[in-house]
Amino acid sequence: MQNLIPKPVEAYSDGSVFNLSPASSIYVEPSMPELTATGQYLAGRLQPATGFPLKVLPSVGAPPEGNIYLTTTGGHPALGDEGYELTITQDALTLSAFKPAGLFWGLQTILQLLPAAIEADTLQPGPWTLPTGKIRDYPRFAWRGVMLDVARHFFSVADVKRYIDLAAFYKLNRLHLHLSDDQGWRLEIKSWPNLATHGGSKAVNNDPGGYYTQADYSEIVAYARERYINVVPEFDMPGHTNAALASYPELNCDGVAPALYTGIEVGFSSLCTAKEITYRFVNDVIREVAALTPGPYIHIGGDEAAATQPADYRQFVERVQEIVESHGKQMVGWGDVASTRLLPSSIAQSWSGDVAAKAIAQDAKVIISTASKTYLDMKYNDACPMGLKWAGFISVEVAYTWDPATQVTGVSESDILGVEAPLWSETLRTMRDIEYMAFPRLPGIAEIGWSPAAGRSWDEYRLRLAAQGQRMETMSVNFYRAPEVPWK
Repeated sequence: MQNLIPKPVEAYSDGSVFNLSPASSIYVEPSMPELTATGQYLAGRLQPATGFPLKVLPSVGAPPEGNIYLTTTGGHPALGDEGYELTITQDALTLSAFKPAGLFWGLQTILQLLPAAIEADTLQPGPWTLPTGKIRDYPRFAWRGVMLDVARHFFSVADVKRYIDLAAFYKLNRLHLHLSDDQGWRLEIKSWPNLATHGGSKAVNNDPGGYYTQADYSEIVAYARERYINVVPEFDMPGHTNAALASYPELNCDGVAPALYTGIEVGFSSLCTAKEITYRFVNDVIREVAALTPGPYIHIGGDEAAATQPADYRQFVERVQEIVESHGKQMVGWGDVASTRLLPSSIAQSWSGDVAAKAIAQDAKVIISTASKTYLDMKYNDACPMGLKWAGFISVEVAYTWDPATQVTGVSESDILGVEAPLWSETLRTMRDIEYMAFPRLPGIAEIGWSPAAGRSWDEYRLRLAAQGQRMETMSVNFYRAPEVPWK
């Protein structure tokens, strides 16, 4: 229990073990499809390595000895939507929660308490023991996110699902997909088809492009929701829009479409904010995406709009904010949007400077994504074979040793919705590249989002992280073996 990431709120072990056996089953109460699906998820994670049949069965009250019991019956409201209590004795394993999401996050703890070999996709010898004791756990922040840039380079549905699984393992609950930028538009919009077919045809360095059909996107959203992760789609505007401008000349003030762009410069493109067709375009995109996205958020970017005049930028963001609201969603924008009139329901994602305080002054909430701490595309050090360094080098220690509540002057913990770790893909081409840059930094940021600040320190965390190395190896994660971590 001393090697869990994120670190639980309360945990103790009493020195014995519970043995998972071929006779064990998973019992759920109450008997409802959502909890049955959670039980089946656990069975699916345990069966390849153990070979155990692990039936998922309905239960009324505690099941017979030797089994796993998942229940929301009698779950304490103080645990909130995502908290859980895990009690392990020699005779039984009981996971209780107030809401089903809490059970799912508790399952990730159960998996980490088992030997690392449980993550293998082939039969392993065992034994399959868990330490006895009790854990009571719940998150510090509601928003614990990862962002994946699929615009600079495109990643397949399978790649995105892989990233979702790795994020869920560390109790992250938001997947922010950066779906458009100067280099590519990555989602089919039926009312504006050239966005994907033309705007999505290339990537940085003239690499192959690609896009998700709406069916692909729905598959990703459903996969994430099964793991209690909300997908937050982002279409960056009014800047970072060259792919859209190249697809539809009428979105340009001069009516002339620019060439597709495969470099990495920023700040040179802008939608024509004076044209009404621009707002029809924005409304159509948000309308179609809102219908595909059951989660409450749509991200409109809003960063680095140097090619848009400040007055035009303010007018544009405020109008787009109303469009997002009209489709039943909350607007999220990069911190730059705090210079406009924000609705209290809107959210500013702070990545640089003190713009978060401007959002707080308008009663909006903020997500902390300080570039020098959370940007997973920054190099670990000068020898790192990929990544950028404009925000500085981010070692595993740097990514862990900071606190969201003290990052921005004038912003307190109650103002913060949560934390998010963006991963921009200018230099990343494959899933192995993504894993190398995200791991092992992402587990630390996940812990910052979940665990209490008190009781955490780099000295003890690096030992817990070291113990995760064998697990990541078994999961075939291409992680960076940071020299500051004593890997086992």
